[in-house]
Amino acid sequence: METKQRNTVLAVLFVGVLMGALDIAIVGPALPAIQAQFDLDTRAASWIFSAYVLANLVGTPLMAKLSDYFGRRAIYITDVALFALGSVVVIASASAGGFAVLLAGRAIQGLGAGGIFPVASAVIGDTFPADRRGRALGLIGAVFGIAFVIGPILGGVLLLAGWQWLFVINLPIAAVVIVLAWRVLPSHRLPDPGRFDTTGMVLLGGALLTLALGLVSIDTAAFWASLASPLVWGSLLVSVVCWVALVVVERRVTNPVFPVALFARRQLRVGYLLTAGAGLGEASLVFLPLLAVAALGVEPAMASFLLMPVVLAMSVGSPLAGRLLDRFGSRSVILAGVAVLTAGMLLLGRTGAMLGWYIAAGVLIGLGLSALLGAPIRYVTLNETTATERSAGQGMVNIFTSTGQLLGAAAVGAIAASGTVAAYLQAYTLIGVLGVVLFVIALMLKRHAQEKLPVAASAVVDDHA
Repeated sequence: METKQRNTVLAVLFVGVLMGALDIAIVGPALPAIQAQFDLDTRAASWIFSAYVLANLVGTPLMAKLSDYFGRRAIYITDVALFALGSVVVIASASAGGFAVLLAGRAIQGLGAGGIFPVASAVIGDTFPADRRGRALGLIGAVFGIAFVIGPILGGVLLLAGWQWLFVINLPIAAVVIVLAWRVLPSHRLPDPGRFDTTGMVLLGGALLTLALGLVSIDTAAFWASLASPLVWGSLLVSVVCWVALVVVERRVTNPVFPVALFARRQLRVGYLLTAGAGLGEASLVFLPLLAVAALGVEPAMASFLLMPVVLAMSVGSPLAGRLLDRFGSRSVILAGVAVLTAGMLLLGRTGAMLGWYIAAGVLIGLGLSALLGAPIRYVTLNETTATERSAGQGMVNIFTSTGQLLGAAAVGAIAASGTVAAYLQAYTLIGVLGVVLFVIALMLKRHAQEKLPVAASAVVDDHA
């Protein structure tokens, strides 16, 4: 494929991922209006996010694997169409069906969005040469930073016309993406994908759903009491049983939806651990505005604006990390990212009650996360998987990132449940300590020369390392 064609493919993938990322960024401003219309308490309103997350977790491995069977283009278009359908259902809920219909729409959106990023990453692996994948993934990763810059502004403008318009905007974007995707995306599919792993998909879906349900049901204001709730411990127990059964089943399947065999490769084991840690760090950003209110005494609206240094740093850092990957390899970029993230978290834990240091720490955290989320781990996964493993391997990145996010939100929320400044600072200090552990883990990544070896040769070297 020529460079011009690859750039056109990248542009279509960019817009599709941006649509999904924007939806996450602009839903926040709509929450008060939705809450008022449906007369919801805070707990019920949280399910507007939770329904999306639960379906997204299941959609990720399902859509990634289906792209092997039906082709990248067909599943990418299906994902975008599902996202648009979910938006229509959410819009309709304002006049018919009520809150239950809204949650159904959010679940449909999450199911579609779950496949957009991993399928886009698999397309990059199929169409871009190895020495250009890093910058391509970096541009896609930058989408999330861009979305969180323009999302709140766009959401504030559209909210003047009614909260439904925050979802109406998805429809023309989806239509354009579908038309362009049909024209330019390659319809790559595996020549003989074998039988679909239905049992594995059911067990993985059950494991993820019950894990997410148990974690989002934890009441951070009464952490230990909520752990005794049957909904929490029961869901987590079922999740453990499903995970154990999944590992047993997937070892015997020819084409698994959750490829346990990938964990035999050190580079992937390390990569998945790092992306889970990055997800945990990313989840902690949710609590930054609360820290600003408690420690700096600013108004809630101003506290949200104090997230801008983090977001802008991620917008700059993501494409930069992508370019550096092609030149220096994943180990150098990830080690630098973990070091910067750790410094930012420890700085925030020590000086978060002072505005200047709060902003400086936010910039470091944003730069550090940009070198972990998105391009670097996906780059590792593309280099360490064959064509038959590529889509499932990319889906695994999403699974571990989302799991880290869920664990991070529950853990940081529990530590900071008292709402005191000291509690928030302690939470970020502990994440900084975790960053030190992640840095040690990242030292086990392959050096650039070894990373460039073909998968088979690399595996041999890895076995004797």
